[in-house]
Amino acid sequence: MKCRLLLVSGLVLGLTGCATEEWVRGYVQQELKPVNGRLDALEGRAGTADAGIKSAAAGLEAVNKRLNGVEGTLSGVQSTLKDHDDRLAQISKTAQEALDRATAAGKLAEGKLVYETVLTDDTFKFNSGHAVLSAEAKTALKRFADDLKRDNKNVFVEIQGHTDSTGPEALNEKLGLQRAEAVRRYLALAGGIPLHRMSAISYGESEPVADNKTRAGRKDNRRVVLVVLR
Repeated sequence: MKCRLLLVSGLVLGLTGCATEEWVRGYVQQELKPVNGRLDALEGRAGTADAGIKSAAAGLEAVNKRLNGVEGTLSGVQSTLKDHDDRLAQISKTAQEALDRATAAGKLAEGKLVYETVLTDDTFKFNSGHAVLSAEAKTALKRFADDLKRDNKNVFVEIQGHTDSTGPEALNEKLGLQRAEAVRRYLALAGGIPLHRMSAISYGESEPVADNKTRAGRKDNRRVVLVVLR
């Protein structure tokens, strides 16, 4: 018992000297090592988490940009579809009028629309104010005539001339008819379609399918429509 008391007393006395501070400091540092290690690990995890959050944010930003691009594409597609629907509605209107005219004139056996062919300015390449058929137009019309004779012998074709709004309305009415007549003559002479099976009419600038304020719109409006009826 006495030995134990002496040992404790010695320890207490030892702690009161200069070595006591060093021993305490070393002891504390030793005890804090696991804590510091855990803190370092936590800081590492936090850094990794921050990096992950930044990466996720960048990914979301990229996704948002893609979505914006897709929305823009969809908007363009919807606009194109609307233009296409508008054109179909316009073509159907003039085709119905062609059917009504041919029926009233007793030109049809069945009184129905077979199909329509729209030849645009890309095909005809009419010079401004002129009705001379280009080589491309003649090729397209010859192909049309060959198909017509092979598949639909007893048909009637109304040839509709359309112009843009450039120039006086009366002049465009005349020009549309000249172009339609040029097509009719070529189909008869080179295509072998009887003249009594065709008629030509001008809509002039009255039935646009696009905006005449733009060059592309005016180009779309300059067209010849071949309405095949039976």
